[in-house]
Parts: sequence; structure tokens; C-alpha cells
Amino acid sequence: MEETGIGIWGVPLAIFAGAIRVSTPFIFVSLGEAITERSGRINLGLEGTLVFGAMTAYAVAVMTGSPTLGVLAAMMAGAIFGLIHGWICKFPKVNDIAIGIAMMQFGLGMAFFLGKSFIQPVAPKLPSIPLGGWSSTPQVQAALNINVLFFIGAALALFLFWAFKNTRIGLILRVVGDSTDAARAMGIHPDRVRLLATVVGGSLAAIGGAYLSLYYPGSWNEGISSGQGLMAVALVIFARWNPIGCFLAALLFGGAGALGPALQSVGVTQGYYLFYAAPYVLTLVILIATSSPTRSLAGAPGALSLTK
Repeated sequence: MEETGIGIWGVPLAIFAGAIRVSTPFIFVSLGEAITERSGRINLGLEGTLVFGAMTAYAVAVMTGSPTLGVLAAMMAGAIFGLIHGWICKFPKVNDIAIGIAMMQFGLGMAFFLGKSFIQPVAPKLPSIPLGGWSSTPQVQAALNINVLFFIGAALALFLFWAFKNTRIGLILRVVGDSTDAARAMGIHPDRVRLLATVVGGSLAAIGGAYLSLYYPGSWNEGISSGQGLMAVALVIFARWNPIGCFLAALLFGGAGALGPALQSVGVTQGYYLFYAAPYVLTLVILIATSSPTRSLAGAPGALSLTK
């Protein structure tokens, strides 16, 4: 009877487990981008930050034997990328989007160049929490074996949702994102706030990269990201710059990304590979659905380059 039940619930279980695994990088990149965009700046360079963070985390974990040090090193690398991006964007007549694309290519190139010697070595993986010990079914145990970064991402989404509305820092971030002139009138330095927001956003995006190389898929190679950094920008727009919305949208994207592997895991041998394109199709649909020449995006920061 139990085997029959697992047969019925095999695909949902596989999608659930896959959604959690695949969504974790999306959570951190989207939350980082939400912070950056709330300040009035868009960062399309997070794809490069994500990949460089993955390489840095893997390299440090290989050399030190500590995945925790790998994550911390990735955060530092992401912060440096955000610092460079934010510093360049403060100059007059500099386009955020153009700088983001340049930083993306720079990050990808640096990661591929510096990471060549770390493709073969095996790094220690980040720990996970086995919440399925109560079940004797391997599929349930696998579905509930959840990495600690997922829980940290969920807690961070709740904290940011509260902080944006109830803290002085959140108020400053929203004022700067909505109106540069109003921020200056209040004695706030918009460039400084945006610089710090970009640094924090880059640091969080790099955590997503560390998850990719140190847990799932748990290796370093040049195609590790598959465009997740860019898709996260669409995810933030879809979530209307709401941290909890970012978390839920990341789960949606993760579930879409898990469709192909889930079907394959239950014995579907034909056509399953078409579902590997689901996250990219979803991104395209979201961008089309949220685009309109006659109305502005609800919840969009007024000073965001995307809305100008």
C-alpha cells in the first residue's frame, strides 16, 4: 500500500524536493536584487556575481576544507563586485543597465579564468537538515533533506519584509528609491545609500552561487548558473519588490526547474527534457505580462532606472 501511495505521489514529491533545491539560489539573488532596486538601482551584473561567487566558494572550500569559509569568501567577493558596480554608477550620465552587463561579463570571465584549476578537485558540501527521519520511505527522506541555506533565505525574506516597513534603514532605502530629490531634502546621501544597497545585493547573490557549487549540483563548472542571475531580475519584478513575494516566486521558479528531473526520476523517458525549458518560458511570460506602455509597474521604486 505504501509503495502504491509513493507511486501516486512520486511526481509531487520530486517536484517539492526539486523546488526547494532549485529555488535556494533564486531566493538569495532575488532578495539581493530587491534591496538594490529598492534603492533605485538595477543590477544586471548579478549573473556574473553569482558565477564568481560559486567559483570563489568552491575554491576556498577545496583549499581550506571548510564550506562555511567558502560561503563567507563568496559573500566578500560579491560585496566587492557590488562595490565596484555601485562606485561606477554614481558618476553622472552612467547607465546602470550598461554597467551591469559589463560587470556580468567581467564576473563570468574572471570566474572561468581563475576557476579552471578547480574543475576536477572535490570540495566538501554544505550541511543539510534531515527532516524526513520520521519516515521509512527513501523518497520522503530525500524530499525533506533540506539545506540550511534554504531556511536562512526564508528567515531573511521575513526579516526584510519587516525591516522595509518598520526600521529607519528601510525608510531611508524606500525614500532614496522613490525620489532622489526628496532624499537629498531630508539630508540623505542617495549615492551612498545606493552604493551600500548594491554591496549588500552583490553579497547575497554570491551566497546563491556558493549554494550551487557547494550543495546543488555541488560542483564547479563554467555552465553552473544557466542564467539564474538574470532570471532573478524578472522574478523581483514579478514579486513587485516584496521580499516575501520574492521567496514565493523563487519557489515557483524552482518548481518549474524541477519538472524535467521529476518526470525523469519516475521513469518518464520521452519528452521530459522539454520541461527543462520551463523556467526560461516562465521568465519570458512574466516579462511580457508585466510590460505595458500605458501603465507603470505597481510597487516599482520611482527612481529605478527600469521605470525611466
